[in-house]
Amino acid sequence: MIEPKIIILISFGYISLLFAIAFYGDKRAELGKSVISNPYIYALSLAVYCTAWTFYGSVGAASKSGLAGFLSIYIGPTMTMILGWPVLRKIIRISKTNKITSIADFIASRYGKSATVAGVVTIIAVLGIIPYMSVQIKAISTTYLLLSKGPQIIVLPYLTDIPFLKDTAFYVALLLAVFAVFFGTRHLDATERHEGLVAAIAFESIVKLVAFISAGLFVTYGIYSGFGDLFQKASLVPEIQKLFAMEVNTTTFSGWYNGLFLSMMAIIFLPRQFQVIVVENVDEKHLNKAIWLFPLYLLIINIFVIPIAFAGLLTFANKKAVDPDFFALLLLMAEQQKGLALLVFIGGMSAATGMVIVEAIALSTMVCNDLVMPVLFRLSFLKLGQRSDLSYLLLNIRRASILLMLFLGYLYFHFVVEYYALVSIGMISFTAVAQFAPSIIGGIFWKGATRSGALSGLIAGFFIWAYTLVLPSLAKAGVPLENFLAHGLFGIEFLKPQQLFGLDSTLLGFNQYTHAVFWSMVFNIGLFFGISLFSRQSEVEKKQAILFVDVFKSSVEAEKSSFWRATASVGDLRSLLERFLGKIRTHEALEAYARQHRINLDHEVTADAGLVSHAEKLLAGAIGSASAHAMVKSVVQEEPLGFNDIMSILDETQQIIMYSRELEKTTRDLEAANEQLKELDRLKNEFISTVTHELRTPLTSVRALAEIIHTNPDLDAVRHDKFSGIIIKESERLSRLINDVLNFQKMKSGKIQWEFCRIDIREIIEDSVFSTSQLIEEKKIDLRLHIPKRQVFVIGDRDRLMQVMINLISNAVKFCDKDQGIIDIGMTIEHDCIKVTVRDNGIGISPENKEIIFEEFRQIKDSSRGRPLGTGVGLTITRHILEAHKGDIWVESELEKGATFIFTLPPAPSVEAHETAGITE
Repeated sequence: MIEPKIIILISFGYISLLFAIAFYGDKRAELGKSVISNPYIYALSLAVYCTAWTFYGSVGAASKSGLAGFLSIYIGPTMTMILGWPVLRKIIRISKTNKITSIADFIASRYGKSATVAGVVTIIAVLGIIPYMSVQIKAISTTYLLLSKGPQIIVLPYLTDIPFLKDTAFYVALLLAVFAVFFGTRHLDATERHEGLVAAIAFESIVKLVAFISAGLFVTYGIYSGFGDLFQKASLVPEIQKLFAMEVNTTTFSGWYNGLFLSMMAIIFLPRQFQVIVVENVDEKHLNKAIWLFPLYLLIINIFVIPIAFAGLLTFANKKAVDPDFFALLLLMAEQQKGLALLVFIGGMSAATGMVIVEAIALSTMVCNDLVMPVLFRLSFLKLGQRSDLSYLLLNIRRASILLMLFLGYLYFHFVVEYYALVSIGMISFTAVAQFAPSIIGGIFWKGATRSGALSGLIAGFFIWAYTLVLPSLAKAGVPLENFLAHGLFGIEFLKPQQLFGLDSTLLGFNQYTHAVFWSMVFNIGLFFGISLFSRQSEVEKKQAILFVDVFKSSVEAEKSSFWRATASVGDLRSLLERFLGKIRTHEALEAYARQHRINLDHEVTADAGLVSHAEKLLAGAIGSASAHAMVKSVVQEEPLGFNDIMSILDETQQIIMYSRELEKTTRDLEAANEQLKELDRLKNEFISTVTHELRTPLTSVRALAEIIHTNPDLDAVRHDKFSGIIIKESERLSRLINDVLNFQKMKSGKIQWEFCRIDIREIIEDSVFSTSQLIEEKKIDLRLHIPKRQVFVIGDRDRLMQVMINLISNAVKFCDKDQGIIDIGMTIEHDCIKVTVRDNGIGISPENKEIIFEEFRQIKDSSRGRPLGTGVGLTITRHILEAHKGDIWVESELEKGATFIFTLPPAPSVEAHETAGITE
């Protein structure tokens, strides 16, 4: 046991640290230096999903059912994050565009900013989450008693017999309410974002991870000698051995898939998850990292669940009163590890307080905006319209809501929770929030979804949930409902809550949660689609449907265009905003709008539709979209806006989008052209560098040898002839280089003068071979000639065609095999062309380079041969010459298998036709 004052002192010290972190985060946000504008902080804040259910309940579930008992609750969120990120991204974008502050606000805004829809969603959320809050109260109060009084307190009657004022859980609930009030309702924010709170939640996520991993490491390696030792000993116990394998039957499968479905929905639709994922999101891009960081967190925190469960079963095998939910703490206490036990207690408290605080803040916002304020506005005797500042009223309503919800959570704990495991209570809440799925997912992808359909589905799903899950849970807690359970409502067997409409759950393998999910989803989805198909949308619904479904098309344009057709003075709008946001925040918000749009916001100035819409969004951040819409309507004179007007606005918006896209396309084309110019400039520079290098080499050789001959008049004849031969050879090389450059320049300027005549292509080939024979002999290349013996005439420029052949032969020489080069030159006569081939056995050409080599300045570099000789324009000139002769050229090659250059020329007409055309030889 540990002294209670030590536990309380450490707990308050930890909570104080969280307050300090939250205070620091808020101050940094006020200075414009957000501490949560970081994808890692964002990902950690999502781990508020891991509550006392995760920290304690997962071990309890694993102790009873093995992997099947707890794992689906974490695979579901992983699947949602990895596979469902487009849905999350769309919800975030919609919420940012429409200043959404809660899940009730989101659904209400989609269905025409309906106050009724918002109220129904709020009721479902509050009643659905109260059982979940009670789980956190149970976890903190039970673990406190375990630490301070020892494990004997886990016998259930001990807790339920305690009076309220002597019950530790009552004071835990009270303290949690106070913490939530201080964390989330210190001031009213037009965006309902709490940067300090998010920073504190991210820190809590680290603490609970470290605490649970520390407990797991001690149990696995401190009590036992590692995973192998622990699992080996567990396998010897028949009861534990059953947990190693998942029993394959309908009950297992239905429970597994039900857990997957509920957890996939819960990670988005639990009010606290919607708060941290959507409302508190600073940057949409943070989602890119969260989709893998959050699943990684879930993986790490669950590594030691099975080891702790098995160790608990081994240690407390003969103690039936021991609650397996708290094995992690009990094992440490049994080993006298007080320091580590305190760390685990703090980790569990982090998991529980994080959930309660964020959930309470999210729900209090919904209760205030969507339940209380709409009612108060309708009570004329309160004269709320005459009050100059309502911000304090809003804050006090939220504070009172938090206190009330925690008290209800305590009552549920006191009378019901002690009869259930943590996981079982959590499943009740998961089933409740799953009712939001059809109206949200259907609403953001289907424009035809209507308010009537969503409302009908929500109400039906809620009543089925309450009938099949909540009422039976109360019966087990002692409420006299045995008749109801056994024989159904009014004694009608068909209405038995756990066999609704005669569905025998045992035959299908349904447990009570699968049964409730099945029937609630059947009615919810069926009514949502059925009534939507046969009901009509109001004009506001149609507008909102377009904005939600087409958010990625219209989010930018929505800021520029408004669906309001109204007139109001700036002074009236300013006064309205000041009542809810206060003078300072209103002034800052309107001044920012004025600077952005460069307009005058004097009191007498008439506000345009854009400012009216902006004012509504500012109000929506404080009191919800439904109430904001109603309040703005009370101060403006609205002109009815028909559907044709909406379509006209959308047509204008579509034109803007089309213009924007054309502009983007033009910009991309300019960017592409600019990149091409940069590439040409680079190639030009490379060409100049290459030409300079190629000219310098022979010039240097010629100059050096000429100086030797000049300064040595008595040089022997052999050396004189040798040096003279080299000078002549290098001079010819210079001439070829200069001719290449000149021909290229003429080709680019279109100034080449062609001298066409009737010529024998065989002579061109033979003369070209002779001209390059010395080069071929020096390289010791085996040249093979395969050409017809008879004359083959073409109409062409002899010198240019000679240049083509010399270029191709020189190219083949450059890239031939170093040791045993072979060049094959062939010519064939086909029915419509003459085909000439030049094949070498060199390094070959890769597929991606087959076209590039014909581009100007391009050369293929080979690491084994170094920089190739030449200017890089030879093949460009070759292709240009052949195209001028109405021919073609291409290359066939594979790497390391040589290359074959093939060109074609049209055959010359007969002599008679040739002379008729007036061409003489």
